[in-house]
Amino acid sequence: MSHQVFHRLNQLDHWLGRIEAFSLSAGILLMALNTIVNVFGRYLFSQSLYFSEELNQMLMVWITFMGLGYVTRKGRHIRMSAIYDLLSDRNKKLLMLLITLSTALTLFLLSYYASLYVAKMARRGMLTAALQIPMYWTLLVVPLGFLIGGLQYSLAFVRNLRSPDIYLSYHALDVYDESQQSQSI
Repeated sequence: MSHQVFHRLNQLDHWLGRIEAFSLSAGILLMALNTIVNVFGRYLFSQSLYFSEELNQMLMVWITFMGLGYVTRKGRHIRMSAIYDLLSDRNKKLLMLLITLSTALTLFLLSYYASLYVAKMARRGMLTAALQIPMYWTLLVVPLGFLIGGLQYSLAFVRNLRSPDIYLSYHALDVYDESQQSQSI
């Protein structure tokens, strides 16, 4: 693979990381701020924010789907590795290539179907109950999150093609950490 392609992959990874970090930080901070303001309003002024629950639900969806790419980037996604751990290094590498490629393709497919669903919601013109904003705005993050997750798994696939080591993500090596064993017991 040429140096220019490697540079482009690093740039893509860098920008995905910035988008993920900003999105998650903003979502969590907004949720905390909304909750704190609502609590103060309820206990100090006997008046809750009428939209607080709805906004927190939207932010939870946002954090969940933007978090998909982030946990993939960090190699912290849920794994069932009992059989994988028994394999030879060569077979682990082959299985990791299969896992990263098939997961990327699945997430791209889910992104496509989620986009169709969002478009359907946009055509229906439904509004949220409290904020009265178009319902599809709250769902735009779903196809975006699947797309970013697919890109992260694609980067992991390319890294595994290029490296003799086994990578869970573009940056996270598949290494067994003794501290994980004591934490999981």
